[in-house]
Amino acid sequence: MLRVEREGPIVHITLNRPEVRNAFNDELITLLTEAFASLQDSDRVVILRGEGTSFCAGGDLEWMRRAAGYTFEENVRDATALSNLFKTIAETEAFTIAVIQGHCFGGGCGLAAAVDCSLALDGTIFSFSEVKLGLIPATIGPFVMKRIGEGHARRYFGSGEIFDASDAYRIGLASEHGEQPDLEKKLGRIVKSVLASGQEAIGQAKQLALNPPATGEEAATRLATVRAGAEAKEGIDAFLSKRPAGYVAEAPQVSLFRPAGEPA
Repeated sequence: MLRVEREGPIVHITLNRPEVRNAFNDELITLLTEAFASLQDSDRVVILRGEGTSFCAGGDLEWMRRAAGYTFEENVRDATALSNLFKTIAETEAFTIAVIQGHCFGGGCGLAAAVDCSLALDGTIFSFSEVKLGLIPATIGPFVMKRIGEGHARRYFGSGEIFDASDAYRIGLASEHGEQPDLEKKLGRIVKSVLASGQEAIGQAKQLALNPPATGEEAATRLATVRAGAEAKEGIDAFLSKRPAGYVAEAPQVSLFRPAGEPA
């Protein structure tokens, strides 16, 4: 249902329900949340993928059929678990990348919005398809809204229409789109850049984007705190000494797709 493989500082997390286009059910939500919540300090990059022809087709129909019979309290608990998944992904200190192909519907769009960078293969189709089932994209809404803004959300949340990778890039849901060879190069370049950067600084920079300082004083305090840390001192000294900083890690060769059973 979920594969988690480590390759040095990189963690490969693969949704492994290809028979249902990697759709969510309660078990997969729990496993995925636990995988991100249990990342180690040495895990610096997470690459999230979907096994088979699709990234994630949203909610599993059997799971949603069961949920239709839940009490209100059970539905709240179920929806809260899904919301916590996206929050856990968004707030992890590691740099997160999603590789998206095939179908990216509903909760799959939530994953695309919760990660730091999403690479969409041309030919991928996207949809906030909840309204087609008489539902709304409530749990993914806060994360998607930060990526695409109110105007695009009103259109795509409300219409449920299917759109392609170029449109996903245009509205900000996808960070990049293209054919596989081009995205392979971009993935490698991103991973190399992340592993050449301060790990603590990346976590702080992500928090800066997620929770911007409310005042100039708060911004100055954040910078002063980071500047006084050992990582910043090492980075500045390395730059002035024209040497690699101690936190720079060698980037392994990464591929857009990771075959099942490939050794970590």
